[in-house]
Amino acid sequence: MSKQLIEACVRESLEEYFRDLDGAQPHSVHEMILTIVEKPLLEVVMQHAAGNQSKAAEWLGINRNTLRRKLVEHKLLGGAPSAPSSSST
Repeated sequence: MSKQLIEACVRESLEEYFRDLDGAQPHSVHEMILTIVEKPLLEVVMQHAAGNQSKAAEWLGINRNTLRRKLVEHKLLGGAPSAPSSSST
């Protein structure tokens, strides 16, 4: 898939989004698009990297810790370690 095809897909989706607003004011469009695009991007890259976070981070051009944080944010990886439970015995 060429960069132009991806760009055209995003452009078409945005045009549809604005049509669907039917006169309503858009809100936080930049954040919305980045969030929507980021999850499938992470899923596909992690799949092609066979789950190797170091390799995926390198391919994405981001730090491995940043990748890990994004994977947790998108619920693509188990969350941060949970605090020890304070159960009394």
